[in-house]
Amino acid sequence: MQRLNYQYRGLDKTTDVLSFPLHESGLLQPGEALGDIVVSIPRTAAQAEAYGVSFQNELLRLLLHGLLHLIGYDHEKSAYQKQRMERKEKELINALAPVD
Repeated sequence: MQRLNYQYRGLDKTTDVLSFPLHESGLLQPGEALGDIVVSIPRTAAQAEAYGVSFQNELLRLLLHGLLHLIGYDHEKSAYQKQRMERKEKELINALAPVD
């Protein structure tokens, strides 16, 4: 992940998830793929333990985070965009939570 992060983002540090959009314009046709999401499994496991959540829950959070990047959310643009993305992540996680 560190190598990919450096190669594609110029950041010489590891990360938990990277997204690679297939289209720069954001204009997609129905049925078209959005792009690729790469998740660091070791980071997922470590973060799950650190946050006191299951591996599956942390993996879901990272996949949703990557998906939001693919559809145009960017938490690094501004504090407002960061809040917006965090709200959407929580909304999606809650929507996908199992109902007892």
